[in-house]
This record gives sequence, structure tokens and C-alpha cells, in this order.
Amino acid sequence: MDRLKLRTVLGSHPHVQALKSGELRSDRFDLDFIEYAPTNTAFKPMVREQAFDVCEMAIATYLMAKAHGKPLVLLPATMLGRFQHAYALYNPERGTLGPSDLEGKRVGIRSFTTTTGAWIRGILANDYGVDLHNIKWITFEDPHVAEYVDTTERAPKDKTILQMLLDGELDAVLGEASNDPRLKPLFPDPAAEAATWYARRGVVPVNHLVVVTEALARSRPDVVSGVYDLLKAAKAKAGVAGSPDLLPFGVEANRKALELIIDYAYQQALIPRRFAVEELFDDSTRRMN
Repeated sequence: MDRLKLRTVLGSHPHVQALKSGELRSDRFDLDFIEYAPTNTAFKPMVREQAFDVCEMAIATYLMAKAHGKPLVLLPATMLGRFQHAYALYNPERGTLGPSDLEGKRVGIRSFTTTTGAWIRGILANDYGVDLHNIKWITFEDPHVAEYVDTTERAPKDKTILQMLLDGELDAVLGEASNDPRLKPLFPDPAAEAATWYARRGVVPVNHLVVVTEALARSRPDVVSGVYDLLKAAKAKAGVAGSPDLLPFGVEANRKALELIIDYAYQQALIPRRFAVEELFDDSTRRMN
């Protein structure tokens, strides 16, 4: 009997190297890796065409896909988690700017629907009192979910986000990092702000988890459980656990982060209603811990 081959897209993270090298394998199936760089370029074909069996996916993209009935199922396996305060920049040559100063400004972001953008906007609105409707959003890419109606202003095709910031065409950008000495973080001390935020919220902002197709989840729940077990074993082998754990695995370990990003996505009209965490999973993945 031929081994099942699963078309798989995962980023080149340290905690998946044992899978990509073949050091960790299943006795029931193979992960047939397809490389996408950057990984987020795989999200659109996964959402729109279910192009892969297993795929890393940004959580905001998944929430929007869920809202529009896409046949995908979430696994509570975090591939990328990070504190977001460092991913907002401004150009000090045009004056000092802080998180509370963004109303009335032009703010660039790769796509309005990015997960990092959703996290930072949630922080701005809920922790700094910023009215997000009073910001002029400038975007550079379409949403992964085609049904989402994007009302932002689109940047000219020949423009890049950081160059527009340097040229004074944007006041700030979200979702970007840069070593350019001409740019400064919007949050004056990102590490300290993140530590304060974590102490208050108790949440690691998760960016990317893993999804499988509904077809695979329904036909082979045992294989989906096997994929989760492999991901968990690869994380353990890489020894990347810390405090706080930036790569939480399991529904309960991810619950608070999922509840908060659901709130933020709803507040920002990325999704039409607040999902319960349990709705994001199916009967088999809901029990994963």
C-alpha cells in the first residue's frame, strides 16, 4: 500500500527542521514539503484553492477564511508567535510620533488583513485609545480571502512601504522591521512595552498556526492527529520552549491568544461576529493539547 503523501507548506523555522530533514517521520504518511518564501505567499492559494493538505497560516487569515466558509480546519500548533510592539515604525525627521498620535495620519501596512496589523491595531485601540477609523490606511497587497471588501487606499504599484516612509509619503508603518538608522520604533521602548502588555494580558500574540483541508480532516482524522504529534515532537526536539512560550501548542495553551485576536478581528470588521474558540476546530483537533 502506497504511503500517503501530504502536500505541506511550513516556514523554515528551527522547530520544523527535524521534519524537513526527515529526521522525524511518521510510519503512516510523508510530508511532501513545498517551499514558499516568504511563507505568507502560500496563504492565498491555500485559502482560495485548498492547494495543499497541510499549511502554515496566519490566524487572521484563518478567521476570515472561517467566516467565509472555506473548507479548512485549524490545528492548535503555533509556528510563529511574537510580541508585536517592535513592528511599527515612523520617520523622526518629520517630527516625533507616538502610538497615541496616529489619528489623522497616513499609515502604511502590507495588507489591512495581516495578523501583525490586526494585533498592533488592537493594541493601539484598546491600550492607547486610538480611533482606527481616523487613520488613513495605505496598503500594498490584496487580502488572502477574496470575499473581503478592502476599502483602504492602494499605494502606487512602483512604491515600496519603507521607501514611502522615508520619503514622507507615509507617517508610520505597521508590520515592518528595519535596521535603517533613519527610522525609529513607534513604541519608544518596544521590549519594555511588550513586557508590560504581557504582564497585563497574559497573552503571547500568535501569528501563524497550521491548517489542514476539511477533506483530509474528515477522511483521515488519524493522519491529522499524526501531523500534530509530529509538529509537537519537532518543537520538543528543537528545545525552543521558553517562558513565556512563544510557540504554544494545544487548544488550552492558545485559548487566551485566540480569544483576544478574535476580539480584535471583530472590532476591526475583519470578521462579522465573534467566534467561540471551539468553533475554530473540528471534533478531533478540538481535543488536541
